[in-house]
Amino acid sequence: MSRRALRRLRGEQKGQQPLVPLDLPVGEPEEGDEEEPLGSEAPVEALAGSSRRQKKKNQRSQDLLPQRGINNLYELIKDVDAENTEVSDLVTEHDVRDPKLNLLDSKQSNGSTENGEVGKKVFEEELSNCANDEQLNCANKHRKKKKRKKNKKNPAGDVQEEAESENIDSLLEKITNGLVCQTECTFNSDSRPLLYVEHRNLNPETELKRYFGARAVLGEQRPRQRQRQSLRSIWLTAVRENWPRYSKTGLSMRLLETKSGIQYFTFEHNRDYQQVQFKFLEAVDSMDPHNIVVLLQMNPYHIDSLLQLSDLCRIQEDQEMSRDLIERALYSFECAFHPVFSLTSGSCRLNYRRPENRGFFLALYRHMWFLEKRGCPRTALEFCKLVMSLDPDYDPLCMLLLIDFLSLRAREYAFLLRMFEEWETHKNLSQLPNFAFSVPLACFLLCQQEDLPVTEQEQLRSKADHMIQTALIMFPSVLMPLLDCCGVQPDPSVSSHPFWAPQVQISQPPALGQLISLYVERTHTLWKDVAVMSWLENNVKAVIRRLADNDPLVEESKRSRRLRYQSAPRNIHRHIILSEIQEAIAALPLEVTLQPLMGFDPLPPLDSVVSYTRPERSTESRENTLSLFLRSLLPNFQSLQAAPQPRHEEEEAAAGDDALGGARRELNQGVNRLMAAMRDMLANIQFQEPPREDNPDEDEEEWD
Repeated sequence: MSRRALRRLRGEQKGQQPLVPLDLPVGEPEEGDEEEPLGSEAPVEALAGSSRRQKKKNQRSQDLLPQRGINNLYELIKDVDAENTEVSDLVTEHDVRDPKLNLLDSKQSNGSTENGEVGKKVFEEELSNCANDEQLNCANKHRKKKKRKKNKKNPAGDVQEEAESENIDSLLEKITNGLVCQTECTFNSDSRPLLYVEHRNLNPETELKRYFGARAVLGEQRPRQRQRQSLRSIWLTAVRENWPRYSKTGLSMRLLETKSGIQYFTFEHNRDYQQVQFKFLEAVDSMDPHNIVVLLQMNPYHIDSLLQLSDLCRIQEDQEMSRDLIERALYSFECAFHPVFSLTSGSCRLNYRRPENRGFFLALYRHMWFLEKRGCPRTALEFCKLVMSLDPDYDPLCMLLLIDFLSLRAREYAFLLRMFEEWETHKNLSQLPNFAFSVPLACFLLCQQEDLPVTEQEQLRSKADHMIQTALIMFPSVLMPLLDCCGVQPDPSVSSHPFWAPQVQISQPPALGQLISLYVERTHTLWKDVAVMSWLENNVKAVIRRLADNDPLVEESKRSRRLRYQSAPRNIHRHIILSEIQEAIAALPLEVTLQPLMGFDPLPPLDSVVSYTRPERSTESRENTLSLFLRSLLPNFQSLQAAPQPRHEEEEAAAGDDALGGARRELNQGVNRLMAAMRDMLANIQFQEPPREDNPDEDEEEWD
């Protein structure tokens, strides 16, 4: 029998679509009927067509059911078992006797019986077209084998589905239990590196949307206008439409080496960029900002020009322009990244001793400073982690003095506690005043959260009390300035206690005074909360009791303060200069304040790795005698021949003309002595006042 005949026999159409007899809709089976598969050629799911045309057709024929005398639609679908056993009899005898295939219902009317007979005749005509009984028998055997296999697989499938459902339930229970007990676990449970950076947290709009909503941040812009199409994926900043078009500036990045999974990179300047750098240094020496502006117009993405001009705009309180220049510098750096360089891995390093790399550190720091002022502490914390990850061992900008403040501002208490636990052993963070006070404050704020269990809250509270008491004993000069900045009047028992007397602040080492001034001015707003101040008051009283009991920690802390804080390293001085906190800057030593401080490179390292040097400037004088004489009156004047003198001496020593070199040296010394005498003479000139008359009151009487 052909396939077409078999399909027509089973009531199907071409394409394995079920043949709906008499245009009747396919509905849901009644409770007494079972729905079994008809083989691979006629799946049961094919009986429920989902197309709109079929639904409309079924809806139109819904009203024909009582007219056609059919109460149960699924009486037209033959059972598979009955079909396998009786199809051969149907072919030979041409008679349909199966009750499941009967089109007649005992409860139907006379009209319905006639319709059933018509359907029966049509069905017999379909069977008369079958020519080969053997093909039908083979097909029946094939379907029997498939059905047996399916029946064997069904119990296993049911067991597998039950097992999967149990696994899903267990996973859901684990997830819910993990969320509840997340705070009970230690803070070292995060498998990611400590300084891991997330790309989405580098975008300040992400934080602003969380605070104010997307509509308030993006305004009425269309979705296509919110993100500018760019060929590069930019993570550090957003490209602005008013920026000049970026072209190759000569700035590139090179991979130096890879050690123990750590990749060391460096930025490089080609010859064209070096020439622009020399012009920039000449513009800085001229002390004219207009020269830097002209240079930046010719080279809109020169890094040091952008940094220096941004510093000048910030001094003039043009914060918007200053921030725009910093973002443009970051965009220029990111366009020069090496393909392997990653911002988020925490395994890429840059050496601050190379002048080409310093601009990237400074641009990131100032961008982070603008973000914190803008009210995005979470984004600023992410940039702080990025700066630390570039050189965590040396920490050239000393971000350890800032990361605790940003963590508290962003309410990332768990991150701060994890950092303290992991780095305390090798960095001794407890000896820094900012960590000594910020970590117990983070523990106290964390125990105030209501979703923590009671036992966990008690543990954090006791830990916070112990650490804050230790910090008050270790750094007693923090309390009074902190209360003063918070506008709190201390208790007489505290203000009159000799442990917190003003003499303690005066006698402390200068380096410790710089760190304390930096911390108090930066974080005093975090201590103004009523609950925090009450907690601090209780612990101050506890410290007074420990002082009365002669706690040995007091003498030990006094001895360690005298030995450890003699002088601050250069990176701390650089951080204080960048912080612009006047109380800390005033405590800097003279050898730092007397140095020229440039915005593009404040306090360069003493062991810098120089890749190229600036060519020597011409020493030929183009000034006349009068201008030279006026310049000689300046305190920092040096004779023009004094600079190249060592080179001439070496050449003359090589030639053997020692007498001529000695004569020139004596002449230069004489000229210098003459100039010094003239400066002293002009400095000591005093103009004699005209003699006054004997009666000075006469003029006053005349005026009266």
